[in-house]
Amino acid sequence: MAVPARSGDALRTRPSAWVLRGFVTAHVVAIVGQPVFAGVYLSGDYDGLRLHEAGANVTTSVGYLQLIVAIVVWVRLRRPGPFVATLAVVVAETVQYFAGMQGALWLHLPLGVLTVVGLVVQFIAVWRRPAGPRPQEHTMQAREAREREADDA
Repeated sequence: MAVPARSGDALRTRPSAWVLRGFVTAHVVAIVGQPVFAGVYLSGDYDGLRLHEAGANVTTSVGYLQLIVAIVVWVRLRRPGPFVATLAVVVAETVQYFAGMQGALWLHLPLGVLTVVGLVVQFIAVWRRPAGPRPQEHTMQAREAREREADDA
């Protein structure tokens, strides 16, 4: 494997990671509106239920698109973590979606809270550090480069 041309290459956020950040951000914005719309409905405004349902459709759709982007990040950057986290959130959202449609509030409400928390944690994780190839790849590359330099000396 080749050593990065610049030391900053290992820390640079790749375009696919930027796209993932965008989708995670949009997903968080969509999901944070859901408890607000539910609260509007529970306070007696029945239009809130229509907004909550529309928000569920948007949130779930963005989640599925985020899953596709997470697959791209896994393939291009060799980072399976965003895929696993996104898959967990999307599965929870799907179960929650159908629980809400069936009126199973005993499952819908607590799963909704867990889903929001999980997605916010993922949001923090994808924005916290640059997303290049896995760090251990760069560590192995740097070690191989040092060994080659030592052999040449």
